[in-house]
Amino acid sequence: MKLPTLVFVTTIVSTLTTAFFSVPVLAVSLTSDDVANYAVDTYSEPMVANLAKLVAFDTTAIPGKTPDTNPQFIGFKAELKALSTELGLDFSDHGYVMLIGLGDSENKLGVITHGDVQPADPALWQQSPFLLDSTSEPGKLIGRGTEDDKGAIVTAMYAMKAIKDKSIALNRRIELMVYMAEESDWQPLREFLKTFTPADINITIDAEYPVVTAEKGWSQIAFTLNNPQAKTNVEQVNRNADPAKLTYFSGGVFASQVPQQAVAKLINVAPELRNKLEAQAKLQVQMDYRFEQQGNLLTIYADGKSTHSSTPEDGVNAVTHLADVLSIHSWPRTTASQTQLFISEMVGLGLYAEQFGEIAYKDDFMGNMTLAATVVKQGDLGTQITLNLRRPKGKSAETLDKQALSAMHLWQGKHQVSISGLETYWGKPMVMEGAPHLETLLTVFEHYTGIINPQPVSIGGSTNSKLFPNALSFGPAMPGVEYTGHSEHEFITYEQFMLNLKMYTAAFIELSTEGK
Repeated sequence: MKLPTLVFVTTIVSTLTTAFFSVPVLAVSLTSDDVANYAVDTYSEPMVANLAKLVAFDTTAIPGKTPDTNPQFIGFKAELKALSTELGLDFSDHGYVMLIGLGDSENKLGVITHGDVQPADPALWQQSPFLLDSTSEPGKLIGRGTEDDKGAIVTAMYAMKAIKDKSIALNRRIELMVYMAEESDWQPLREFLKTFTPADINITIDAEYPVVTAEKGWSQIAFTLNNPQAKTNVEQVNRNADPAKLTYFSGGVFASQVPQQAVAKLINVAPELRNKLEAQAKLQVQMDYRFEQQGNLLTIYADGKSTHSSTPEDGVNAVTHLADVLSIHSWPRTTASQTQLFISEMVGLGLYAEQFGEIAYKDDFMGNMTLAATVVKQGDLGTQITLNLRRPKGKSAETLDKQALSAMHLWQGKHQVSISGLETYWGKPMVMEGAPHLETLLTVFEHYTGIINPQPVSIGGSTNSKLFPNALSFGPAMPGVEYTGHSEHEFITYEQFMLNLKMYTAAFIELSTEGK
C-alpha cells in the first residue's frame, strides 16, 4: 500500500528544557486535495439536483416484488443509469446489484452502498419524505435516503466524475456497488457474491466517520403474546372488579426504528385515574401526550422521537414511555394490559437490556448490548412484539439464546401468559483487523476535518461490509452528531454533503493510485 505523502512539521515540547525536533505528520497528496476542491467547486449544484431525483423514488421493499418488478425500483435504476452515462461512468445492472465504475484495471477499490430505504410516515414530515426539502430548515437537505444512503451514492459518483475530469491515472478501478435490498434481505447479495469477485480493498459508505472497524450484530427477539384466557382465582376476580380497562396498546412501524408514536385505548377511566395518568405523562419532559375522551373511551396518543435502533440513545421510544405512564395502575387482564406489562417489566426505559434477565453485557471497544422495543402490533389473535438488539462481541449466540429464553419463560410463568411464534436471531459482531487502508482513511478524515489523531470506532449498525474482504466504513455521518437515517426526520446538511464529497474524492485517489 502506498503511504500518504509525508509532511514534516516542527513540534515544541516543554519538559525541563525546551527541545525542537521534527515529527512526520501524514497528509493527503496535493493532487488529491486539488481534485477534492475542484469537485466541490464544480459539482455542488448538480449534486443536490441529482440527490433530489433519487429521493423522489420510494425504494421501500414491497413483499413479492423485486428490483425488476417494482416500478419505483425500476425508475430508480433507470435514473442511476442515466446519471452514470451523463458522468461518463460505466454501468451494469445485475438485478439486485448495480455496478458503476471508473477505470478498467483488474485491481479494484470497492465502494459499497445501497439504494433501498426504510418506510416513512408522510404525516410526520413537513413535506413528502420523497420530495427533497431544502427550504423548511435552511442548511438541511431533508428526505428519506438523504443520509441513508442515496446521498452517499450521489457523492461517490461525483467524486468519480471529478477524478475522470482531471484524468487521474488509476491503477485500481473504482467500482461503486449499489445494492437494492440492504434494508430488507441480504440473501440476494450473498448469492451474487458467489459468482462475483469483489475488490480486495473495500469502503462502505453507509455508516460514520472517522473509520468503522467494528459493527455489532443485528439481533432480534420476536413473538406473539396471545389473547389471555379468563382467570378464576380470587386475585383476578378482584382485579376484574375494576371497571377501568386497557383495551388496546400498539406502536412502532419497523424493526430497525425506535418508534416515534404509540397509542393506548382505555375504557371506564374515572376522572381521578385520568388525572393521575396525565400527571405521570407530564413527568416525561421529552414526550408529548394527547388525551382524547369520547364517551367512555379514553385514547392516549404518545409522541416521542424516532431514530435508528442501533442508536436508541438518540431517540425517545414512544412505546416504552407510554407503557411506563400506564404502569401506575394495575389493569385487569387483557391482551393490551399484558403487552404493557411485558414492556414495562422486561424492557422499561433502559437502553441496554438491563431488565431482560441476564443478557446485558458490554465490550470495552464495541460498547453495550442495546435493546429496543421497536414494533408492538395488537391484532385479533394477540400482540406481535419485536425487540431489536445490537450485540457486541463477548457472549456467544448460544449463551444469549439460553439467557433470553430463560428470561422469557420466567416472565411467562410469573404471569401465566401464553406466547407463540417465539423466534430469536443473533447476528454476528464484526471486527475488521489488519485492513491495509485504515491509515489512509484516517489521514483523509484528519486532513479535511482538523480533528487531530482520529481513531477507529465501533457502531451498533449492521452494514453490508460484513460480506466483503477488508471492508471499512467511512462516513457519511460525523462522529458525535446524531444519525438521522431510519428516523422520521432524515436529513444531511449541505455542509456535510460537500465535506463528504471532498473526503470521498481524496480517499478514492489515495487508494486507487498506489505506486503511481
